[in-house]
Amino acid sequence: MPPTLSGALVAALRARIVDGDIAPGEKLPSETALAVEHQVSRTVVREAIARLNLEGLVHTRRGSGSYALAPPAGDGDDVPVARSLEDRLGLIDFRLGVETQAAALAAERRSDAHLDALAARLRDLDGTPGHPATAMQHDFAFHRLVAEAAQNRYLLDALDRLGPQMIAMPRGRLGSSAAPSAGTGDGTPGRFATVTQEHRAILDALTARDPLAAAAAMRVHLAGSRRRLLAESGGR
Repeated sequence: MPPTLSGALVAALRARIVDGDIAPGEKLPSETALAVEHQVSRTVVREAIARLNLEGLVHTRRGSGSYALAPPAGDGDDVPVARSLEDRLGLIDFRLGVETQAAALAAERRSDAHLDALAARLRDLDGTPGHPATAMQHDFAFHRLVAEAAQNRYLLDALDRLGPQMIAMPRGRLGSSAAPSAGTGDGTPGRFATVTQEHRAILDALTARDPLAAAAAMRVHLAGSRRRLLAESGGR
């Protein structure tokens, strides 16, 4: 059976998101632009966008547009993709177990080179308010460096297999272009500063070689991520 017009458009947009042509956090072309480019009606475009929303590849904000979300790590990867709010909360639960231990081990095993790399990545993250796609990459890189400093290849492999999707960026942040001066790009002043401060507390504990403080700082950060995700998703 030949693909429908909306099905063909879904495949085309899906490929652009998975290939990185449309980066996580980037706004998709308007309905009109997509209709002209693909020679279809705006109804077809709306159907395609709705399907991509269901797949977890796109989030549409009323009055703002549609934004790409982090795609799956790869076709051959058996890691489930976090698409729903329930999935994202489950991912944070998993991270609480894995990354709390990684932080404790990193406090004991980190080198000065690890600390330098973490500090550099924190500076990068601190410079990205209003740029959610870039912030997500720096955020993931910081957490990966903590796992690397733990010097346990199984912990590092767990983070590598999840990829940047593990950051579970609240979908509200994807409207940053509508409020570029806001603390996190989601219209809530100070939210981005809170996130960077939580990362700084993790780095401070690693610098002090304090495993208990490092584990606690990571736990506080991930609990905060859960709270922010619920608040920005309209959850409990």
